[in-house]
Amino acid sequence: MRDTVREPAGGTGSQGAAADALYRFLTAGRADRERLAPRVVAAVGRQRLDEIVDAALARVGEVTGVHDSPEGLVIGGTRGRALAFAATADGRTLDHLLIAPGTYRPSLPLLARLRRALPWTVLVALFVVRIDACWEAPSQIAWCGRLLIVAVGYLVVEGWRAPALMPWWARRPLEAGALVALASAWRLPGLPASGGAGELVVGACLVAVVGVLLVRARRHRWGTAVSRPLVFPLRGGSWYIAQGGGRGLNHHFAFPEQRGALDVVQVGPGGTRGRSRGVNESYLVYGQPVHAPCDGTVVAAADHIDDQDPGTIRYQPAYGNHVWIDTGAEFVKLAHLRPGTVTVAKGDTVRAGQVLGEVGNSGNSTEPHLHIHAERDGVGLDLEFEGVSGPLCRGRTVRS
Repeated sequence: MRDTVREPAGGTGSQGAAADALYRFLTAGRADRERLAPRVVAAVGRQRLDEIVDAALARVGEVTGVHDSPEGLVIGGTRGRALAFAATADGRTLDHLLIAPGTYRPSLPLLARLRRALPWTVLVALFVVRIDACWEAPSQIAWCGRLLIVAVGYLVVEGWRAPALMPWWARRPLEAGALVALASAWRLPGLPASGGAGELVVGACLVAVVGVLLVRARRHRWGTAVSRPLVFPLRGGSWYIAQGGGRGLNHHFAFPEQRGALDVVQVGPGGTRGRSRGVNESYLVYGQPVHAPCDGTVVAAADHIDDQDPGTIRYQPAYGNHVWIDTGAEFVKLAHLRPGTVTVAKGDTVRAGQVLGEVGNSGNSTEPHLHIHAERDGVGLDLEFEGVSGPLCRGRTVRS
């Protein structure tokens, strides 16, 4: 559907002001761009800014409006639409600007929710089927084989899927399912011993294969570590590694500069991350102080990006509010910080343990967490922390 509004139509609040400022910028002449976005020009240069804007205008055509949407600012044009992020302090000039490549097509929220729920629904259904099979085993050997297959499922859940990250409606039935499967052992004395060897072999092979793959992923290292161990950036609690390790355990795996990254959340008794999942303040990790993991010089810092609402992602700079530190040997990057809490600026010297800000939910993030990684020459490094031994992988809890 074409956007035919020939006015800013931005909305209310900071996003409305940003939409209005972006509309004025995009509809002004090239000669006015520096006047309407002086800080953007200072950051990227006039030539680079012209290249970005001209490429966007070539995609969308004549700009007919800029409006706020759940997915970000939408630039409407005569040929198409594009997502953008913009920020303004005075309501007139742009302080920050980011325009997504490609053409914007709205997502379907209901379809997205169903897609996220489908893996858990299928997993629970499979568990129900296999647990029921344990109660119908024709022999003791067949029962052992079927129980091993159930054990494979729990190995996947506990090792690959990180139970603390599962929704309660999936986690609680799975926990109860283990007891139901084991309770079927009361039938064993009345079953014949022989029969069902094939099921036992299949179950044993699956346990072995999944176990080997899981151990390799949990112990994975790239072979190049930080120059010296870092100080763990969060203190006074139990910190759950939601992403970290090898393939399948770390969604940063495929990105060279982030391949050794960790995403860290806080967990309380029973593995819960918070009282509810509706607002950022309900997460235990939200607002926790983030300490500098090393000595060094701040080479980049941002504090102006709004938090996301949990479960959604508006188009924003991927790292959100962040602090990047140059140690002299590598860059250490901390991301998704809470807006208004970053205490340092570019050029500042920091010492390990110094408070840099608070954990937030800004940038490419669906819930409050701290992202940390180190890189050298654009390649991610294995992280090491003082006083923390063993693999830093998904499912690990670090206490500091």
